[in-house]
Amino acid sequence: MLNRIGFRGVAPAVLGILLSIVCSGCTTTPQSSPSASPQPQPPAAREPVHVAPQAAPVSCAAAFPYYPPPDRLDLCGEPVPLQHESVRERFDREFTTVVYNHAQIYLWLKRMDRYFPQIEERLKSMGLPDDLKYVAIVESDLVPNVVSPKGAAGPWQFMPATGSAYGLHQQGSVDKRYDFERSTISAFRYLSDLNRKYNNWALAIAAYNCGEKRILDESRAQGTRDYYHLKLPTETERYVMRILAVKAVLGNPTRYGYCLPKGMGYGELKVDRVTMNLSCSTPIQTVAACAGTTYREFKRLNPEFRAEVIPSGCHEVKFPAGCGPAFEQNFSASRAALSSAVPEPSSDEAPREPAQVRQPKPSPLKAKSRQPAETFHTVRKGDTLFSIARHYRVNAQDIKKANRLRGNDIVPGQKLKIP
Repeated sequence: MLNRIGFRGVAPAVLGILLSIVCSGCTTTPQSSPSASPQPQPPAAREPVHVAPQAAPVSCAAAFPYYPPPDRLDLCGEPVPLQHESVRERFDREFTTVVYNHAQIYLWLKRMDRYFPQIEERLKSMGLPDDLKYVAIVESDLVPNVVSPKGAAGPWQFMPATGSAYGLHQQGSVDKRYDFERSTISAFRYLSDLNRKYNNWALAIAAYNCGEKRILDESRAQGTRDYYHLKLPTETERYVMRILAVKAVLGNPTRYGYCLPKGMGYGELKVDRVTMNLSCSTPIQTVAACAGTTYREFKRLNPEFRAEVIPSGCHEVKFPAGCGPAFEQNFSASRAALSSAVPEPSSDEAPREPAQVRQPKPSPLKAKSRQPAETFHTVRKGDTLFSIARHYRVNAQDIKKANRLRGNDIVPGQKLKIP
């Protein structure tokens, strides 16, 4: 109503202005000369009414160029049905989110230099598709020391039960889900098992995200085993599409304007691996000092130790390259400091052998040799399945199977067969 009233009041004034402009253009002044009689003049051309021109479209280079999503894509060798509109739109949402996330992509590219050589070597040795390396990026951004609100932890975001089932035990303040090398092997074993179960990598990866039972239940209820046509939780629907988007961009970063100069990535971690047998809990600060490094650096290389102390038992720890021999030399000399640590209830046993240093191997993820068959171990006070498995370089789950153990409980004097 107000607009109408305003228009009625203003229209006559505007019309008057326009008429005055038009009329002023109609006035002509005849040319006269003192030596010539006036001649009839043709009517003067009417001047046009001057109206502010409309803004013309501006043509300029876009600050952020548009990158169309790829027309063809596969996941672990299986084609993605991008010809279906809904599939293409779901993929495009994740692709667009990823391709313009400049800061995050450069962080991914830098971390890939550190972790992808190990991951790719392990995938190749296990005969698994190279695309599975992108799962770690979507799970954790290649950050080992990360935990989700739901309790998933580590670079591959294992839940506690699944982690334990695949050898990533959580005992006291030690949580092996944070160990990059171990969790990588466990993740590939789990994904391989899921693929054997579903005979489809898209479903296997979806089950890795939301659980095997959810995938089975939804497949039966909806009458399809095609991931791309299943209605799943939003997180899982976006999960596989995001992995595809990350693969599309990081698999060919220069196509989308990204170029990380050589040497700008994060280098692989060079470490000395040390096997320690501790008879009592020992402060991490004490251990780090023996190796000539810092508490912060020790925690960075060994995120599986979640407290400020290393509990008694057998542990493999990592020190910066070159610090292993220093630790071996200083460990015995620091017995006085170690004896001041608070002993655990099982620490009344005799001190075990000193720490043993193992020099860096060509690849941290290469398989470890096992002991010959028919090896037995008599459980001592303070032993755990994990410490025994570490001592013999085997998996704790294999020990449980070989001895038909239902749980993780063992007692002193018990004889265990080492597979």
